Amino acid sequence: MRRLGVRLLRHFYRPPLTGHRLLHQGGFLTGYLPGHSSIIPGSGCHIHRSVSSTAVSQHIQALSGPEQRLLDKLYDGLISGQRASLAESITLVETQHPRKKELAQVLLQKVLVFRREQESRNGGKPVAFRVGLSGPPGAGKSSFIEVVGKMLTGLGHKVAVLAVDPSSCTSGGSLLGDKTRMTELSRDMDAFIRPSPASGTLGGVTRTTNEAIVLCEGAGYDIVLVETVGVGQSEFAVADMVDMFVLLIPPAGGDELQGIKRGIIERADLVVVTKSDGDLVVPARRIQTEYTSALKLLRRQTKSWNAKVVRASAHTFEGIPEVWAKMEAYRAAMLSSGELQGRRRAQQKVWMWSLIQENVLWHFQNHPAVRGTLPHLEQKVTRGEISPGLAADLLLKSFSESS
Repeated sequence: MRRLGVRLLRHFYRPPLTGHRLLHQGGFLTGYLPGHSSIIPGSGCHIHRSVSSTAVSQHIQALSGPEQRLLDKLYDGLISGQRASLAESITLVETQHPRKKELAQVLLQKVLVFRREQESRNGGKPVAFRVGLSGPPGAGKSSFIEVVGKMLTGLGHKVAVLAVDPSSCTSGGSLLGDKTRMTELSRDMDAFIRPSPASGTLGGVTRTTNEAIVLCEGAGYDIVLVETVGVGQSEFAVADMVDMFVLLIPPAGGDELQGIKRGIIERADLVVVTKSDGDLVVPARRIQTEYTSALKLLRRQTKSWNAKVVRASAHTFEGIPEVWAKMEAYRAAMLSSGELQGRRRAQQKVWMWSLIQENVLWHFQNHPAVRGTLPHLEQKVTRGEISPGLAADLLLKSFSESS
């Protein structure tokens, strides 16, 4: 897919900066693909020195007075920790309106500069801790997050929960019921819960989740929990945007190791067997033993940490402090070795490429030559008259010849 993205990218890139609009406000510059989302915040858009300032200024779209006042209001409210400003900022990031997407990127760049200043005062170490949580339906993810979140706010932390709800494939609707399931945590003034529809995206992680994490950190939340939908190969999406990936497993069901894909177990830094109380204590212990043995056979992800398997109960609170202790131990080990900072840098690159691929595909699908040929070729493919590979080659040829 990356090769295809690079091939297509060559066709619609025309120096100097054709097809890109640049936003410049308060010293922040970011690349933007018209009609679609921007490149990852924080990646920067380095302008080649040969491009004159006149050419660059032609692509700068100045902010109007009301737009500037809106961004100033959101930014000031965000860094002062106002939950209403954070919610409004995330809504701005999630919008599909082209102009509002541009405004969102200006806001994100300002927040990124603020966050970098905080990290520099912290010795170059990340201020916030990002934890991704995933597991099969019925694993008790929401109950676990509420109990852990309440414990963390009691310890003086500020906790943000980005909970992604499954969307209907038919209507596109979503229940967004996490606030109803996390009743206690949603009333906590040191917690912020943001349910978002999955909208059919990989791993149930919305494409704006990374930007939402940045905004939450800018608002002073030092623990960011990202809850995702289900377990599958696509759950790599959340593992590529958090510092620690936690897999939640229920204690009953039979053939548990067969039901969970090996790939997602390999990415887990911590496995938590949930609902370990009452009659389920014995099966929970058995599954803990099975997963501990299974993890020994897998290759270590990092030199500083061996994946652990623990039991916990959100109902009785048993094991919850131990889970947080393991998370803190993981963070300390990864920070001291420098692997956590390296992981974040690698994640920025992965996310940049995923956005490039998505943007390139959007440009390809909306190109006039492709749009005119695509329905006819799709019919031929479905009737078996030509192979999908030949149809793809013909579409790429039409795209390249008319670009």
